[in-house]
Amino acid sequence: MTAEAIEAGPHASPEKGLRAGSGTTAAAADGGPPLRIALLSYKGNPFCGGQGVYVRHLSRELARLGHRVEVIGAQPYPVLDEGVTLTELASLDLYRSPDPFRTPGRDEYRDWIDALEVATMWTGGFPEPLTFSLRARRHLAARRGQFDVVHDNQTLGYGLLGDLGAPLVTTVHHPITVDRKLDLAAADSRRRRASVRRWYGFTRMQRRVARRLPSVLTVSGSSRQEIVEHLGVRPDRVDVVHIGADTDLFSPDPAVPEIPGRIVTTSSADVPLKGLVHLVEALALLRAEHPGAHLVVVGKRAEDGPVARAIARHGLADAIEFVKGITDAELVDLVRGAQIACVPSLYEGFSLPAAEAMATGTPLVATTGGAIPEVSGPDGESCLAVPPGDAAALAAALGRLLGDPGLRARLGAAGRQRVLERFTWTKAAQGTVELYRAAISRVAR
Repeated sequence: MTAEAIEAGPHASPEKGLRAGSGTTAAAADGGPPLRIALLSYKGNPFCGGQGVYVRHLSRELARLGHRVEVIGAQPYPVLDEGVTLTELASLDLYRSPDPFRTPGRDEYRDWIDALEVATMWTGGFPEPLTFSLRARRHLAARRGQFDVVHDNQTLGYGLLGDLGAPLVTTVHHPITVDRKLDLAAADSRRRRASVRRWYGFTRMQRRVARRLPSVLTVSGSSRQEIVEHLGVRPDRVDVVHIGADTDLFSPDPAVPEIPGRIVTTSSADVPLKGLVHLVEALALLRAEHPGAHLVVVGKRAEDGPVARAIARHGLADAIEFVKGITDAELVDLVRGAQIACVPSLYEGFSLPAAEAMATGTPLVATTGGAIPEVSGPDGESCLAVPPGDAAALAAALGRLLGDPGLRARLGAAGRQRVLERFTWTKAAQGTVELYRAAISRVAR
């Protein structure tokens, strides 16, 4: 974390926030005046989930283009690069480790928003999108005139409706209603389904808010269609700006030894949408022909649930390793050293793990769920593509790659080239600035 990010806090002064990352150029890279950008992030962990990755890399590239970027975020706070300020807009952090779903002490309550946050958690709901939006609205009202544009990263809370003192652009990576649908399908009891419905109660708010937004930015054509269908947003209000990989960090390195039989994936074990259980089933099939095949999962091991049961049922405890909390450099070397990267998800709004693996030159096996084909490319050209949820097809594709070094080399090189041409953070920042200027022009008119 940068020095600015460490020093900034819930009481950081507006003047300090505006000075950080301001640069000295009279014009931004596109020739227009530098913009003062407030980038909102209600949850910003860069090691768990794509939202933190998005905030970190987009903010860095916006600053490099000559703009002044201030990230206003709640716990887990994002890690930011040099040139970007973090202002901490603290929640009660009810889901922190090692005591998630905790009840705060009486002295922790500051106002009615804190009481609302706890009450929603007590009744089985997820309060953070709403409560962060209310705190953000109050914070922005106190700093009126200090920003040219407000960029919300999928909060979609009621607090962001109305006048924020600057035009609003909202990123929706994909509608959370997709996650809700898949979690309900995976629920194995009436009680569990009721719990899922209550947890995802905030999606009703997000639908209502999304329909009233003047400018929605999303990361793929597939997500754009889902936003129109699931959230009811008018198509002319949704623009696509692809995100991408840090191609300087995620790059090939012949000095990293390739480990025979290693398959790497990034997944949360207890999230049905990520499809990890199908990859575990595929590994069991694959090891009949390739007994040295083994899996490294970047993510937290689930001690119970479908993935844990599948690992136990097939006796794969020694063939699957879970790693978490590793550095960027360790992650890159882990992917470089694998013979195959795999994305087994049932659905993705974009799939950063696919783009990052391709950027390292590691050959990819991926499903066709959601926007993944937009990233991974055609089957046989820059990846091997299989239907989502099909363990046998996954096993066949993995086995084909393990047995064909020439195919691995060809797909790896083609994947790297595809990312360089289409999916970089510089291109993402440039496209995002175009939408900022369009939003500002609309308000001016």
